[in-house]
Amino acid sequence: MQHTEDAAIEIEQLTAGYGATPVLSGVSATIPRGQITAIVGPNGSGKSTLLGVLAGTVPTRSGTVHRATTRRPAFVVQHTAIPSTLPLTVGETVAMGRWAHRGPWRRLTRADRAIARACLEQMDLTALAARRLDTLSGGQRQRTLLAQALAQQSDLLLLDEPATGLDATSQAAISDVLAEVRVAGVTVVQATHDMTEADKADHCLVLREGRLIAAGQPGQVVVRS
Repeated sequence: MQHTEDAAIEIEQLTAGYGATPVLSGVSATIPRGQITAIVGPNGSGKSTLLGVLAGTVPTRSGTVHRATTRRPAFVVQHTAIPSTLPLTVGETVAMGRWAHRGPWRRLTRADRAIARACLEQMDLTALAARRLDTLSGGQRQRTLLAQALAQQSDLLLLDEPATGLDATSQAAISDVLAEVRVAGVTVVQATHDMTEADKADHCLVLREGRLIAAGQPGQVVVRS
């Protein structure tokens, strides 16, 4: 296929899934560079599977996914997917984002530590840097995971339902930071069932039963029940 210059990701006839039955079937879509794309659809529509394919954690069965960048995407899972008993502090968790550049067994440089501190500050977590994850609220943990992703300094940020179950303050903080990184040229792709959040996106992909049924600007494609 011919690649589009302003596309961050081009998906062509993608089929993917986990077991005998594919979750996604024949999905073709373009994700624009440097914009926020919302993947919307009911539970079971394939939103998380599509994110997993883009992150490289879910294998494709057929079709192609072309990413315009060679950098590893930064993937933010839901805070509920991380065991709260991990013996890690907020600061240590965010610093792990630099492993994408150094590897897990190499000492972080002064520059790495400065980037981690800046990401803590960006997510208003500096005062919590010494706190363990298991002492945090859901909103604080989600902000920590986003700060870790920001520390990777990738130009592709993937998020799976980042605001689900969070308080309004944490939701607003995450939304504001996504708008900030978009301005900085980062391509943001988030799965969400929050139509208010989807309305803030530049582009929407609407999934139903593993198929793409619409794509375009949110006001044009998102059908509310």
